[in-house]
Amino acid sequence: MFNYERMNYLELHQEFKEESLFGRYITLEHIEPLLSKYRAVLIGYSVLGKPIYKFELGSGKIKILMWSQMHGNESTTTKALFDFINVLHSNSELSKSLLNQFSFCLIPMLNPDGAAMYTRENANAIDLNRDAQNLSQPESKILRNVFETFTPNYCYNLHDQRTIFGAGSTGKPATVSFLAPAFNENRDVNEVRGKAMNVIVAMNETLQEYIPNQVGRFDDSFNLNCVGDTFQHLNVPTILFEAGHFQNDYEREITRKYIFMALLSGIRFLHENDIVNNKNDDYLKIPQNKVVFYDFVYKNVKINYDGIEKNSNFAAQFKEVLQNNKITFEAVIVQIDHLENYFGHKEIDAQGERYLDQNTNAPTIDSKATFNLGKNIKIVNGSIE
Repeated sequence: MFNYERMNYLELHQEFKEESLFGRYITLEHIEPLLSKYRAVLIGYSVLGKPIYKFELGSGKIKILMWSQMHGNESTTTKALFDFINVLHSNSELSKSLLNQFSFCLIPMLNPDGAAMYTRENANAIDLNRDAQNLSQPESKILRNVFETFTPNYCYNLHDQRTIFGAGSTGKPATVSFLAPAFNENRDVNEVRGKAMNVIVAMNETLQEYIPNQVGRFDDSFNLNCVGDTFQHLNVPTILFEAGHFQNDYEREITRKYIFMALLSGIRFLHENDIVNNKNDDYLKIPQNKVVFYDFVYKNVKINYDGIEKNSNFAAQFKEVLQNNKITFEAVIVQIDHLENYFGHKEIDAQGERYLDQNTNAPTIDSKATFNLGKNIKIVNGSIE
């Protein structure tokens, strides 16, 4: 039997990381060799006829359903999921223990059309995470059918979140966020939701050892059209994972490691504990996500407003653009002044140097973040060149 007490998450991720998957643009074509290698099972087709697959592994009594890339442009958890799949296929003591105690149903890419187009929605421009009641899309029907036939004890709903979120007001990014979705309008906590909260508390305790103050709690406003809310409403403990920003990690390669750690530490908790303890208070102590970040904040910039110069602050944000099968990050100006309660993942203090560009003497919303600060500081695509 594997000794969970001696589990080294960093070493495990280094050993089992799926090196063929890298960056933000992960499509069906990228994962097809892995689907073939591990003999994934076809479970249906997308709007555009792309195949959707699952893995079923293990013979244990605790059944866990996981799905990723419900939103096509949210690929970090897909990478982490394949890192975890490598563990399960490793024939190690850890894999033997996991497969003996658990049964896993894993859908690595629910929205292959959106993945190819790098869009949140599917090919019909429908957000699958708002289609849990209507079930109007083939991908939504596939997930519901798997849910009903597999009859999981726990559901893991795997997503990415934008760089704008911080872990409360700590000034740290929300690198990983969790949510035990509400099951009713009152956002009550019953035994089912409490089980999800307990697993989240365990994952948070592990992550705090590696990324202190960089774990957030997602807003729990109730919406039965959301898949997590629906599954929680159907009395299956459901956990939302949000892979967020780690400092300078725009490819989300560091974040994927922490998602992997969260998966393993949560499963370890389920393996070792009969969930009866009430850890609701510990769950609520996890700081709620707040929109407090921009990718770039420029401070103390002298700007000429119709002949009047004053020092101002402004911010820029990356837009993710799919070009030639690669994601490029294009910085554009999105906010001018009113930045008192915001942070920048990069902050540049102009120390009173004048804003200059090829068109105007002042930054404008939606313009590219390429300009000069005085004669000596050149900003290209957001950063100092």
